[in-house]
Amino acid sequence: MNKTMVTKDLTPSELISEQITGLTDWRGELLDRLRKLILETDSGIVEEWKWGTAVWTKGGKICSGGVFKDHVKLNFFKGASLADPNKLINAGLDAKESRGIDYFEGARIDEPALKALVREAIAFNPSGEK
Repeated sequence: MNKTMVTKDLTPSELISEQITGLTDWRGELLDRLRKLILETDSGIVEEWKWGTAVWTKGGKICSGGVFKDHVKLNFFKGASLADPNKLINAGLDAKESRGIDYFEGARIDEPALKALVREAIAFNPSGEK
């Protein structure tokens, strides 16, 4: 999807769906699966569209989903503060606050660990329970 297109008539969820539909390779399937897992984690998660990409929030920003030529990235805005006991975070390790998970073609998603990381990220938001 062209990031410069007019988006005023579409909801954030519709924009995310349109982005996924526009990806006709493994990246679309992967982003769709990640999206579903994030939304399954907590019924209060809201989808937003910021910076030309999917952003998931609850009481603050949780993570964003970025699509690149050779990978799909989940960027956790407070990733540096997350314990990540399952060692999912593999990108942006030198950044002050954010950290990410780069998923390459054929990557396996550790669903329970990803959901635990999303719940932990929610807890670091202003309305989260620390």
